[in-house]
Amino acid sequence: MSFFQRLQAGLCALGLASAAYAQNPIITIAAEDDWAPYSSMKADKSGPEGFSPDLVRAVFKLKGVDVKFEAVPFVRCLQMVKTGKAVACFDTTITEENKDEFYWHKTPIFEEDLAIFALSDATQSGLTMSGLEGSTVGITTGYTYPTDFMQNKKIKRFEANSDDHLLKMLLAKRVQFVILNTMPGLLRIKNDAGLRGKVKQVGLISKDGFWLNFSKVHPDGKRMADIFEAGLLEFKASGRYDKMMSEFKQRLGASR
Repeated sequence: MSFFQRLQAGLCALGLASAAYAQNPIITIAAEDDWAPYSSMKADKSGPEGFSPDLVRAVFKLKGVDVKFEAVPFVRCLQMVKTGKAVACFDTTITEENKDEFYWHKTPIFEEDLAIFALSDATQSGLTMSGLEGSTVGITTGYTYPTDFMQNKKIKRFEANSDDHLLKMLLAKRVQFVILNTMPGLLRIKNDAGLRGKVKQVGLISKDGFWLNFSKVHPDGKRMADIFEAGLLEFKASGRYDKMMSEFKQRLGASR
């Protein structure tokens, strides 16, 4: 084969590969690795599992986009999107601090309560954010919390690098309360013999929506945010979202 024939064959192969990519693009999305049951690393370390990766994969597949997940700690998840190493990250709430940092799809992928937990011998119940004023409260570094909670100077916040460490901080009585999303918090307590019967929910701060945050640096960030929104609306209209959520709750034994 002559040089020009080889060049022509190479260009033809490149053209076919480009056409295939255009028809079935593959994008990299960063997934939180420690937030069961929504998104956590599988036991065999092969990738994320939970409601969020299942939903995101299905929604993008509906629009002809294949997804490759990279399961990482949430702080790194956000950083990968900020630097364009991933087109998006989940699961993220929208706050005053981050609302302009990313592209957002309009419809949240789910809603989850943000709850207040204390030791089981605590006498408080039905607490709201104002009830935390003057108390020591543990939060997880890098997580997105409501702006009014983070800016309330009457709440003495202390940080831990994971929800697991946060609960250990509570058991050690280094703080009076910790803030966890309800379902992930209750599941973590249920599955840990060292926590069962020792920690309980005593209040509620808010009910928050969760989104994928899309990169403003990645060239596909805005386009994929729009594609995901269209796919999510289509997925919901078909009834598949309600079915997936119902099956998810049944697996967890959750009625809400």
